[in-house]
Amino acid sequence: MASLDKLVEELERSYTETQARMADPAVYNDHREAAEVGKRLKELEVPYKLAQQWQQAQSDLDAARADSELAEMVPDYEAEVARLEDELKMSLVERDPADDKDVIVEIRQGVGGDEAALWASDLERILQRYAERRGFKWEQLGVSSSEGGGIKEGVFAIKGDGAYSVFKYEGGTHRVQRVPETESQGRIHTSTATVAVMPEAEDVDVAIDEKDLKIDVFRSSGPGGQSVNTTDSAVRITHLPTGIVVAMQDERSQLQNRDKAMRVLRARLYEAERERQQAEQAAARKAQVGTGERAEKIRTYNFPQDRVTDHRVKLNIPLQQVMTGALDDFTDALTAEERRRALEQ
Repeated sequence: MASLDKLVEELERSYTETQARMADPAVYNDHREAAEVGKRLKELEVPYKLAQQWQQAQSDLDAARADSELAEMVPDYEAEVARLEDELKMSLVERDPADDKDVIVEIRQGVGGDEAALWASDLERILQRYAERRGFKWEQLGVSSSEGGGIKEGVFAIKGDGAYSVFKYEGGTHRVQRVPETESQGRIHTSTATVAVMPEAEDVDVAIDEKDLKIDVFRSSGPGGQSVNTTDSAVRITHLPTGIVVAMQDERSQLQNRDKAMRVLRARLYEAERERQQAEQAAARKAQVGTGERAEKIRTYNFPQDRVTDHRVKLNIPLQQVMTGALDDFTDALTAEERRRALEQ
């Protein structure tokens, strides 16, 4: 990290300039620009206050070192300066611009047949409960049920300030070890479900040309393939340049299914572009806690031992806590680890 004094100088200048912009009538009267400037000012407030405290602590330390009567206070002042310096550095770590966005979550059954489908259903419920605990709203976009009562795939959106900053750590392979309900011998089975977490993209984030879309309509089908609708309301959209395919059939209206499919397509295209950019930036990739790729095993849910292990931060949490959607301990540890790695860069 560059000299902290220089960074503080730049921070103070940015804060003063942003305050001045906020007071500018031209900005104030433009709702969109005022919202952006207000958001930037809010982002700068915490590091700015920490910078002020750090400078004051530095000043107190210098005064103590220069005054023999205050010599015994020097270690306390040094500790305070070091603490504030660490906090200030953390606050200056650049945030992922997608952190504030809403998210779209896709859950698919992995290895393990019917038990994997049941696990995918349980995992979807865990993540939806976590959204509720955080005060976010979630909306089911689509679900493909399996004959055994689980789900082959579930897609849902989560809306709320900073949703991506919370749920991005859930992307990857979630492994479960338990005795399936269908297992008569009491043997423990291992199965998996994969989770993809994508920032929900706005129209301005991703431009989609209608000419690049192939749209097919067909009849909805339930588990086993039986038709559950008498009209061609299900929609399949293929994005020809990338080959990405999204199908939706949950709604009775073709228009509603098309809208939901477009939301998921936009999110997938946005995420693909983000991945491309991150692949070009080795430092950014190293700063992530794991890659979030679906092939990467991120967590094991061990029912016999009543514990869940996150392999990225080597943290164990009681299983029953996790099943109720209480994932905050994982999120906090993963956020701290991501910031620590970013600081090292």
